[in-house]
Amino acid sequence: MQITASTDSYNINSVCCNGRLTWYYIENATEHEVQYLSDNFHFHTLALDDVLSRNQRPKIDDYESYLFVILHFPVFDKTNRVTTPSELDIFIGENFVVTSHKGDLKPLSKLFNECLIDENVRQKYMGRSASFLFYQLLDRLVNYCFPILDRIEDNVDKIEDLIFSRAVPETVREISMIRRDLISFRRIIHPQISVVEELEKEKYPFFKEDQDVYFGDIADHIRKIWDGLEDCKEVVDGLADTSNWLTSHRIQEVMRVLTIVMAMMAPATLIASIYGMNVHLPGGNGAGDFLTFVVVLCLMLVTAGAMLWYFHRKNWI
Repeated sequence: MQITASTDSYNINSVCCNGRLTWYYIENATEHEVQYLSDNFHFHTLALDDVLSRNQRPKIDDYESYLFVILHFPVFDKTNRVTTPSELDIFIGENFVVTSHKGDLKPLSKLFNECLIDENVRQKYMGRSASFLFYQLLDRLVNYCFPILDRIEDNVDKIEDLIFSRAVPETVREISMIRRDLISFRRIIHPQISVVEELEKEKYPFFKEDQDVYFGDIADHIRKIWDGLEDCKEVVDGLADTSNWLTSHRIQEVMRVLTIVMAMMAPATLIASIYGMNVHLPGGNGAGDFLTFVVVLCLMLVTAGAMLWYFHRKNWI
């Protein structure tokens, strides 16, 4: 076994297993690391440009002696409560694997460190072929997606209780946050399906493993994640419709009560406005002003009470 440490002027660590397979691990690649790859592997210029760019869509470029793959994997941003994509660039050849990412893919960095310090782990993952190591990388990263999916499903379950127990602004905000997170996750996963299916179906000469078996397993996991996201989308859409209906219903209830109150106040307002006119009316401008006031007030109350009884009899309230 041979382990080589970080190269002297580059942020590159390499792990050699049995002198056959080398894994070059790069975080936050700069022009220095790209120049190193160009000098030692002679990768295509366009592929090296893609390594420096972090806005590339998932794809597979098949070259004569190596394969260049770009994939995106989800990383949850706790501050903004949204899942964001993290790009992974991979070169796979006969006896090497080169990975480049921003450093936020924890399963990838954890596996590399395990291979670096533990000979048994190194032999397990790097003792067969570059394609097997590539499969193990994808398997860990895809499996890492399931806890993120589980978190979304748990949040969806919590929303069901919030809709019927909390104030409308709070539920609307929570549904909006979950929907944004779900849309972002779907955007990350959907393009990966065609890439993984291509790895499953196409034959590459330097892949030593059964592609349809190993990468078919990855494709099944990706499809399972996508099906879970589709189910969550349907539930969230249904909860959003329910929230909108409940909001509309509450508004209608408030408007109904306000309408009844205004209807009950209308006769009293009419009587008060009539006796507030600056003209002579029966019972006004005399010794019986107080009695007249009492009679008018009673008339208002009786009218309002009669309307209230009528509304109740009609089951309007």
